[in-house]
Amino acid sequence: MFHQHEYVPCFSKELPVTKQEWDEDKFLQRIHKAGPKPKLKRRHPLDSKQQMRGVVLKTLIRKPKKPNSANRKCVLVRLTNGKEATAFVPGEGHTLQEHSVVLIHKKRVRDVPGLKLRVIRGAYDCAHVTKGPK
Repeated sequence: MFHQHEYVPCFSKELPVTKQEWDEDKFLQRIHKAGPKPKLKRRHPLDSKQQMRGVVLKTLIRKPKKPNSANRKCVLVRLTNGKEATAFVPGEGHTLQEHSVVLIHKKRVRDVPGLKLRVIRGAYDCAHVTKGPK
């Protein structure tokens, strides 16, 4: 019929005795219950589109990383998807000001952290780079 079994503890370690052990055990259980943190997906700044139109809100100057020193001319742009983003204006000299319409594509500027967009010269209100007199 029924066999007499000896008592087998269900814990792999002994129950916590001191307050410190008790707190540590509660902490470990809470961490275990929460599980691993979800990995954040990288978001494309232009909603996976190649180019996007935007309106200039403000012209900015960004400083590059250590060995370089020339200030980078940038613009704060409100894109057609409603997001605001900072974009780099390549080439020497530009006539962009508030309410100018620009076309932007995704191409990062290596020496400025966080700059991932560039203005396309020669589209909408952003003129081509003019060749200066020698």
